[in-house]
Amino acid sequence: MPLVPTPPIEVGSAIPAHTPHAVSVTLPTWEANIGYEEGDTKVTSKMECGYPRFFIHPHIQKLCARLLQKFGKPSEKGMLFPSRNIAEKCRVFMKKYYTPAHERTGLVRIAECEVAPVDTASCELQPVSVYLVLFPADAFPVAKQYWQHAGDIVSSRLAEYCLRILDQNDAATNNSADAAPTAMLGPKKQGRYGRPTASGTATTAKPSASNQEDVDQQFFLEERYGRNLPVAFAGQAKRALRRRIAGVLTEAEEIHKALTSEQTTDADLEKQRGRTGQRGIKGLSENDVYLYPTGMSAIYHAHQIAMKVGDASRHSVCFGFPYTDTLKILQKFGPGCHFYGLGDDASLDELELLLASGESILSLFCEIPSNPLLKTPDIHRLRTLADKHGFLLVVDETIGNFCNVNVLEWADIAVSSLTKVFSGDSNVMGGSLVLNPNRRFYTALVEALKSDYEDVMWNEDAVFLERNSRDFRSRSKRINENTEALCEMLVKHPKVVGVYYPKYTCTEHYHKVKNIQGGYGGLFSVMLKNEQQASQFFDNLNCAKGPSLGTNFTLASPYTILAHYTELDWAKQFGVERHLVRVSVGLEEHDRLLAMFESALNSVQDNE
Repeated sequence: MPLVPTPPIEVGSAIPAHTPHAVSVTLPTWEANIGYEEGDTKVTSKMECGYPRFFIHPHIQKLCARLLQKFGKPSEKGMLFPSRNIAEKCRVFMKKYYTPAHERTGLVRIAECEVAPVDTASCELQPVSVYLVLFPADAFPVAKQYWQHAGDIVSSRLAEYCLRILDQNDAATNNSADAAPTAMLGPKKQGRYGRPTASGTATTAKPSASNQEDVDQQFFLEERYGRNLPVAFAGQAKRALRRRIAGVLTEAEEIHKALTSEQTTDADLEKQRGRTGQRGIKGLSENDVYLYPTGMSAIYHAHQIAMKVGDASRHSVCFGFPYTDTLKILQKFGPGCHFYGLGDDASLDELELLLASGESILSLFCEIPSNPLLKTPDIHRLRTLADKHGFLLVVDETIGNFCNVNVLEWADIAVSSLTKVFSGDSNVMGGSLVLNPNRRFYTALVEALKSDYEDVMWNEDAVFLERNSRDFRSRSKRINENTEALCEMLVKHPKVVGVYYPKYTCTEHYHKVKNIQGGYGGLFSVMLKNEQQASQFFDNLNCAKGPSLGTNFTLASPYTILAHYTELDWAKQFGVERHLVRVSVGLEEHDRLLAMFESALNSVQDNE
């Protein structure tokens, strides 16, 4: 079982500490979270990183600055993407939402940048193409919306790889006039994991003595010695990931084959389709799994292919209060959506009346369970409506995870963020989209994906995801046990007003999709009487505190403050109160967890 690191306490520190590609950042107090949302430099100036869709990683910022200096104008800013197609979609989005773009063409343009070694004879690094979208500086917030909502982002490891090439080029050319000065990038720590090379082997960067201690600690936390797969095997790592997500990978028998075979044979696929795997779906194979750079990218592309398969003029439905960007995708990247924010049985009645009135919809998106209120809709009834009225049913299984719930049986498409409990280590981003081969739209969806899908998951990220997820099921089981015990304590505590957790929230509907051996997951939200008590509880909680969830360590955040600070009154309409605290439970010892939360509650003063 992975080690549980000591939580960092300094504002802006990476979570986990000393992890260069961490996907969370320390915001240890209630006020620090508000300061972050309000752009307080006392908080923002200290941030080593942040959640990568919201906070552009420093490596990506550095790479973008270097390329912008070469390709941009003084009045422009830029944003990097991993493919031309994605960059083009960003440009289309900006033309729609950046008002001056309607007045004059050419304001948003794309530069294809090949980052290649100048000394190909001695350098083992391979050329990489990235795409720089260039635009007027005041258009940056619009470009950032696309980056955040669509999730087709550049990996920080890809940026680090490109910077390494550029640094080597600078050294080879003695910082010639055509090269951006290395000084603008600042000092760069080198990692100790391998890089892809022309021969398929890997090189290792040797750290200098001055940063050896930091690198050794980084290596210990990121590599977990003895479990790493060389980057040269990224293709095999992706194959293993697809099989693991499809539930057709039997670890004891087949992981070695998945990681060493050159390709998937027709016989392999027939074997997978001929049995009922861990998801309980006969006919499912690794070919029904598509990997994306983030979970939000999987959701975005589910909507994109829905518009290819169905009538793109129809609205979709967002059922239940979702993670914020899901709703934004449905609102901004198509004709719009009907929003049923409560996601309860009464909302289903309203939806049924809408459909009976003759309104046709394209697709329905929901979460099982939802974030942050942990509600579960009546998936059986939703499936019946989808069959009757001919719309796609897309279910986000991130919070439940397929160890605990079987949503694919009822869905046309299941999407998930692999960044969360599937990985657990909080050091890599990823997402997945899985098709149900037994649903009526399956063939049309496969055809749509032939034109829509691009494999832009960076190879190193695939390697980390594969390695991290090998013990996914055993970690999930322990997290389930920890969370259930903790919630049982909290729900009885006199200072706690409410606990949102599938064991107590929409339990009947959750049990309809709960696997026999599954649990209630590792996420819950807790309410105290008011914001003062919530802030006292949060500030005294001795665990990691920052964005994200599904980590191997307990991670808490004042969720509504972080996700809906500019729309707090709107969120409150759907039961998402300003002083809600969301907790993702980790692998800590049971007694330690209970004592941690008991101590935080003891610090809460009764201010009535």
